[in-house]
Order: sequence, then C-alpha cells, then structure tokens
Amino acid sequence: MLNKVIFIGNLGKDPEIRTLENNVMRATVSIATNESYKDRNGNWQKATEWHDIVLWRAMAERAKSLRKGMLVYVEGKLTHRKWTDKEGRERYASEIVADVLRILEKRDAPHTPPSGHHTEEKNQEDLHADPNQEDLPF
Repeated sequence: MLNKVIFIGNLGKDPEIRTLENNVMRATVSIATNESYKDRNGNWQKATEWHDIVLWRAMAERAKSLRKGMLVYVEGKLTHRKWTDKEGRERYASEIVADVLRILEKRDAPHTPPSGHHTEEKNQEDLHADPNQEDLPF
C-alpha cells in the first residue's frame, strides 16, 4: 500500500506555528496549486485548489523561514481527522503531513509568482522530517 502526495505550489499565508502541551512543535501552512484547462467553449480557465499542510517537530521549527507567496515542493501523506467541536458537531479535516518541504526560490528573492517552472538546484532548500523521530506526537 502507498499513501504519498506531491505538490508544487505557493504558500497562501505565513506558517502558523504552535508548541503543544508536550513541547512538540506543529506548524500549518496552506498551499495553492493551479490548473489550467479549456472549457467546452474553447476558453482557457484557471482553477486553484488549496491544500492544508502539517509540519511536525524540527520541520515545524524550520518552517519559521517560510513566507506567504513562496514557491515550495511538498512530499507527504494524506491524513484525515475527525473531532467534535464545542457545539457538539462532528467536524472533519483532510491534511497532508509533510515528510519533505523544499523551497524552490531564492531566499532573498521577492515572493512573487515565478515566471517558469524550473529552478536551479543551488536555490533550493530542503526541510526534511527527522527519521529518528516518531511519526506522530501521540
């Protein structure tokens, strides 16, 4: 069995970083991916999908360098959560728990959408999950 997702997209906002009760860091970011297609009238349409990404521990600490608009590459696994809110309603969330997050633009570059899809390897920075850490904090 395989549960793996790969995204290349732009950060929709700066990361939200929290330290949980057990001193484990958790960061969340939203990534926008775009798709272009022709509709039945032959006109080009653009669709944007938003994806919630979760970073744990050392990856969450390193996420402090991320900023809204940055182009990033993410590898991870799809997860689903279910909980009951304060009003007693069942809530659901689908998230990507990242194993790899790579910045695909220069750190000192303004955060504007890139003109092309290729980047130079020397401009990339990796954020990897620590393989010695457990997968989840519980």
